[in-house]
Amino acid sequence: MTLDPGAARLDDTVAIVSGGAVGIGRATAVALAAFGADVAVCDRDEANLDACVAEIEARGRRGIPGLLDVRDGDAVRTWVDSVAEACGRIDVVVNNAGGGFAASFLDVNDKGQDALVRENFTSVTNFVRAAVPHMPQTGGAIVNVTSIEAHRAGPGFAIYSAMKAAVENLTKSLALEFGERMIRVNCIAPDVIPTPGIGDVPVRTPLPRPGHVDDVAAAVVFLANPRLSGFVTGETLLVDGGNRAAGGWHRSADGSFTT
Repeated sequence: MTLDPGAARLDDTVAIVSGGAVGIGRATAVALAAFGADVAVCDRDEANLDACVAEIEARGRRGIPGLLDVRDGDAVRTWVDSVAEACGRIDVVVNNAGGGFAASFLDVNDKGQDALVRENFTSVTNFVRAAVPHMPQTGGAIVNVTSIEAHRAGPGFAIYSAMKAAVENLTKSLALEFGERMIRVNCIAPDVIPTPGIGDVPVRTPLPRPGHVDDVAAAVVFLANPRLSGFVTGETLLVDGGNRAAGGWHRSADGSFTT
């Protein structure tokens, strides 16, 4: 097979991005639009959600906002159904919504644990169940944004890390279940990326620069495109500057590596 240079385009594709008002979600929604997709994006942040839709439309694509809580399965289903009705189908689902808070395991009560489970795991199952019936028989792509914490201990973020690991395992299972329908299911696992909610982070990666939301967005575009990653499913692409490969090694201020 010879790769057509135009294969990176996502023209006539309908994508959904959860948690898309700011940060990685917004960069992903805008990148998908830049490559030709119409993008439905949802969040609880109305002002930034509207700004994201404006960016999508500035790239000549249709933007569809959804003001909702991704933990609410009924709200997700109603909105996804409305997107499918308006656009005719859904080709790509990017499960980006999620979040956590720093606390030792014993300081997380039942309410806090439930919030972390629903935000980081149940939201994914909500969108998959709602969207897959609207995907064409010719296939589609589900991209779940997890974290490098799915692959290592997360002291102070134990439940968050466990849920990200659960999504990684779910991804593999769904890749097998949906394979007959040519629906590919993969993960993106970033390390800490500077966003409005996190701020600047120190550079401690083998690559001597901080990560950027566009680094993650580009990886999502790759996994969303069947002409670029059509034989890739059940896998995780780490966007971490080499930190998983580095193990316990970290770059010091003088450029050397220490443990």
